[in-house]
Amino acid sequence: MKKKLLHFNDMLYLACIWISGASIFVMSLIIPWGIFTRYVLGTGSQWPEPISILLMVVFTFFGAAAAYRAGAHIAVAMVTDRLHAAVKRPVAAVVQLLMLVVAVFMTLYGSKLCMETWGQNIGEIPWMPVGATYLPVPLGGLVTLVFILEYMVLGSQAQRDVVTFDHEKVEGGNL
Repeated sequence: MKKKLLHFNDMLYLACIWISGASIFVMSLIIPWGIFTRYVLGTGSQWPEPISILLMVVFTFFGAAAAYRAGAHIAVAMVTDRLHAAVKRPVAAVVQLLMLVVAVFMTLYGSKLCMETWGQNIGEIPWMPVGATYLPVPLGGLVTLVFILEYMVLGSQAQRDVVTFDHEKVEGGNL
């Protein structure tokens, strides 16, 4: 069961990485198009800016979930890494509980926000409901929640092969 759960979370982690990377890639194509149409053609396209903002939100929430699992999210380790060994473990547990609260908040209230704004449309992109633009908040919160629960039950997964890269591995598994 543990192996299946870890495999599922590995795939979820990879999905977060690919979603984040694809968001940045598409955004890097859209922004030059907006600049080209505005300054070369003289008729700025209305859609590049809101789509780019949406892609940045997608990148932020899914990238943050992946960074959390990889142990690379600065807000998680910033405080606990600087503490005395005697208080490090209890404070780390409090940090995990606070992360859990934040993830639950993002999931529940993000879902509520999506539902309440689903009937509204974006002016520049009339076919897209406003609620769809907020979907990364509850979805990213849910993925982060899964990774937090994984951490609380199974410990850190920052050293898993899917999280580390071959060039970062050294003998003994330590960086």
